[in-house]
Amino acid sequence: MFELSLQCPQAQVEIVSDALEALEAQSISVEDSDALTDTEQPLFGEPGMVPTQIGWRHSTVKALFATEALAQEATSILQAQDFFTECKMVGIHALADQDWVRLTQSQFAPVPISPGFWIVPTWHEPPADAKHVIRLDPGLAFGTGTHPTTRMCLQWIAEGRGPHPLGRVLDYGCGSGILAIAAAMMGAQEVDALDIDPAAVESSMLNAQANHVTIRCGLPDMTSGQYQTVLANILATPLKVLAPLLCARVAAGGHLVLSGILERQADELAQAYAPSVKLKVAAAQDGWVLMTAST
Repeated sequence: MFELSLQCPQAQVEIVSDALEALEAQSISVEDSDALTDTEQPLFGEPGMVPTQIGWRHSTVKALFATEALAQEATSILQAQDFFTECKMVGIHALADQDWVRLTQSQFAPVPISPGFWIVPTWHEPPADAKHVIRLDPGLAFGTGTHPTTRMCLQWIAEGRGPHPLGRVLDYGCGSGILAIAAAMMGAQEVDALDIDPAAVESSMLNAQANHVTIRCGLPDMTSGQYQTVLANILATPLKVLAPLLCARVAAGGHLVLSGILERQADELAQAYAPSVKLKVAAAQDGWVLMTAST
């Protein structure tokens, strides 16, 4: 495997990336050339939304090719293009052969959620003290238990609700289905897992089958009635838009549990939901918060 590296101004990142893909690059990555300097620029965005900008002011674009000849050919073709005049080749170097599957797997270890409750990839043995185990591998859909937003939701499901039963549960924006699976394991009466992405719906269904729990998976129009527990681990912008819908799904005496919210966004979320419920911050980790309300 050979890595071709080049530098591009922000305006050329997208067209150069598209050209590299057409030139048989097996993967393409973009990094901030100013990272770890005083001129580093953070980029923020939300899944499913068109990004405001592609790349950084000074971007390093890296492309992997199967052979050195392909990398050299891509270099020659790119340098002949008008759009490449402000870009610069950094070089081509060979990458050492590695067991990429094993390397990737080594990055995902079992994740502790609460005493006795673990998220464990299929290539690991569960810890000796594990009483509840969700078997889940990284995949197409969001939610493996490693991110603070997912972890806080799982902790609430496991122990944060106190003596109150989960009852009928709605996991809105289910991703991998991890929250729905956890709810089913923790005694939920019935669980609906919904997502706008068909790939997430399929992922949730397969993960539930692998964990031997029963949940209903589908698109948002599948939902009906009210739920004792409504979970939504998405992001602040869609959570604000969904406020009327989610509040309407919570039964009297039920719980609304929201995550995917930065600490600085807590007040605006509380205001968005104020006409229906009183949201409060129930947990915080690494700059993210979990917000809950009871009806």
